[in-house]
Amino acid sequence: MRPSLGSIASVFARYANTTFGGGSATIAVLRRQIVEHRAWVEPSEFELAYALSRLTPGTNLLAFCTASGWIARRGRGAIVALLAASLPCSILAVLITVFYDQLHGNVVFEAALAGALAAAVSIMAATAWVFAEPHVRAAPWKAAIIVPGTVAIRLGAQLSPIAILAIAAVVGLAWPVAKPEPPP
Repeated sequence: MRPSLGSIASVFARYANTTFGGGSATIAVLRRQIVEHRAWVEPSEFELAYALSRLTPGTNLLAFCTASGWIARRGRGAIVALLAASLPCSILAVLITVFYDQLHGNVVFEAALAGALAAAVSIMAATAWVFAEPHVRAAPWKAAIIVPGTVAIRLGAQLSPIAILAIAAVVGLAWPVAKPEPPP
């Protein structure tokens, strides 16, 4: 179903600007909206947009929104999704920065900020599961090896994320997973 530009603006403005926990958490919420609820983007197209957004420099969330808008409505969809996802939160960031300068050093504010940071880490972990779950269900043994292997490589060898993604891509190519057959 091809969405209207107004619908794209509404969804990306709402979910890209009101979801907390970083870009990955926002992308997980957007996945539910544009893949599962509205069917604007196929799951394979979502995965492509997500992968490409991770490989581009800059803000991954904005790259993802732009790619998703492109899939849904080509050039105009890309521009609308990018603007809807970026303008409101950019204005909010400026306002928060003004308040941060005034509250920096306040004990209560610092305690609240520490609590928010702990919650953000938890949200990132929950978001990781949203992205991993379909792959874990499709190939549990592959996921059981690749996920901890990736963590071990990142922490042990301290390779760059790009090198780790390249290694994972090679492993994925060498170890394909058969697609399940559709029910009769």
